[in-house]
Amino acid sequence: MKNKMTKEEIRSEIKEWIIVLELAIILAVVLNMFIVVNAVIPSASMETTIMTGDRIFGNRLAYINSEPQRGDIIIFKFPDDEKQLFIKRVIGLPGETLMVRDGLVYINGSDTPLDEPYVNGEPFGDYGPVTIPEGGYFMMGDNRNNSADSRFWNNPFVYSDKILGKAFFRYFRKPGLIR
Repeated sequence: MKNKMTKEEIRSEIKEWIIVLELAIILAVVLNMFIVVNAVIPSASMETTIMTGDRIFGNRLAYINSEPQRGDIIIFKFPDDEKQLFIKRVIGLPGETLMVRDGLVYINGSDTPLDEPYVNGEPFGDYGPVTIPEGGYFMMGDNRNNSADSRFWNNPFVYSDKILGKAFFRYFRKPGLIR
């Protein structure tokens, strides 16, 4: 014996599905506006840590009670064109003097370069010295020889108010936590 739905039951079922879809859309919008930022990796500048075409979630709440730390991978508005989102690693912090010599990064005149095991390949080149202003960060890609980063931008510093989030999860291509 078949169980036929009445018109009223069909309307009720449709109404319930519409409510579920509306709630899902509202939840997605709230998450995207206040909790996570979604970014697509457009270039090879962060390889092999993050590959071209990977999709990344960033935590918008990561820096509510703290400041970015050296080594953090962050998503931010590109200083030379804020319509573009960039993702790079924090290398220089506010108030520090940074210099790149023979591809190695030195902070505050240290004789010892930063320990950067994430750098892809043998970096080369010189830059600086440059003093990072308060509220500013100096960003570099892990693939230093193929990265358009703070060393090459017209506006070399990323300021706190342009940071959208700390990258924490790669959800497309090679899923996993970002280290």
